[in-house]
Amino acid sequence: MDTSSGIVMVMLLILGRTHGDSVTQMEGQVTISEGALLTINCTYSATRYPTLFWYVQYPGEGPQLLLKAVKANDKVINKGFEATYNKEATSFHLEKASIQASDSAVYYCALGDTVAETAGGAEHKL
Repeated sequence: MDTSSGIVMVMLLILGRTHGDSVTQMEGQVTISEGALLTINCTYSATRYPTLFWYVQYPGEGPQLLLKAVKANDKVINKGFEATYNKEATSFHLEKASIQASDSAVYYCALGDTVAETAGGAEHKL
């Protein structure tokens, strides 16, 4: 992945469903200029109100928890990234106001509930 040119690459991949619950992102790779607004869409389908997560995986490392929201209207912020648990729109979109080359990574949107630890997920590469 070339991060020296001031370009940030984003790749999205749908993973499977479990127990009827799932999260959805667009598939493909997205290129964003440094300093631009990053928005990674994540919508979910769940039988209950799930806990929602964003994980980040930097090159050569394992996945790390980035954001976690446990109830509707929770707005969570970490390292300049933010997401709001929108129950009405069934969404948990990830945003960062000014993306940097150092943010190049794989981003995973996931959900869980109190019964099943992991009910679904989607991957996003930056």
